Amino acid sequence: MTTITVDTPAGPIDALLSLPSGAGPWPGVVIIHDAIGYGPDNEAISERVAAAGYLALTPNLYARGGRARCITRVMRELLTQRGRALDDILAARDHLLAHPQCTGAVGIAGFCMGGQFALVLGPKGFGASAPFYGTPLPRRLDQTLDASCPVVASFGRRDPMGIGAGDRLQRIVDDKNIPADIKVYPDAGHSFANQLPGQSFLRITGFGYNEAATADAWSRVFAFFDQHLAAKAS
Repeated sequence: MTTITVDTPAGPIDALLSLPSGAGPWPGVVIIHDAIGYGPDNEAISERVAAAGYLALTPNLYARGGRARCITRVMRELLTQRGRALDDILAARDHLLAHPQCTGAVGIAGFCMGGQFALVLGPKGFGASAPFYGTPLPRRLDQTLDASCPVVASFGRRDPMGIGAGDRLQRIVDDKNIPADIKVYPDAGHSFANQLPGQSFLRITGFGYNEAATADAWSRVFAFFDQHLAAKAS
C-alpha cells in the first residue's frame, strides 16, 4: 500500500492505493471512508479489496483544512449532492481509469457516510456500488438512483439510523429494475464492518464490529463485483 496524490478540480489530495499481487490488469474500486476519516481501519479494508484482485483507491475527503471543518463541509455536500467531496471521488474514479493496470471497470464501496456517497454516485460512471450501512439513506433516493449501476448493499438491523433502510432500498431498486443484492444482518449494527476504537461503548449504542456479518458481506460484495466488474473487464 502506498500514499499517492490524486489531482482534483480543487487541487491535489492524498489517497491510499493498494495493488493486488501478481500480474494485472485488474478492475478498480474507489473506497470511501466513514465520517471518522481514513486510518488503520481503512488501510485494512484497502488491503482486503486488493487481496481479492482489485485496484483499491481510498481518497482522503478530509485533505483540506482541520478535521472538524472538513467533516461539516463534506456532510453538507453529501446532503446537497454537489461540491468538492463528490468531485474528489469522481477524480479518484478517473485516476483508476487512467491507471495502466486498470481494466477500465471501476466500482465504488463506502462505509457509513461513505456508503451514502456510494449510493449517490452509483449513476456516475461506476460499474457497481457497494454501500455498507449508508444510513440514513440519502435524500431523494428514488430520483438519485435513476440509471444507477448495480448495487450490493449491507445493513445491520440494530443500526439506530437505518431502521427500514434495507426494505426501502429494495423497493426502489425493484421499481427501477436495478440489479441488486441487499441484505440486512439481524445481529449487526452500524459500522459492523469497521474495527473502530471503543467497541464496548459502540455496541451499547447500536454500533460495533461484527466479524461474522463482515465476512459474509465481503463475500457477497466480491461475488457481485466479480459479476459486474471482473466479467465486464474480461
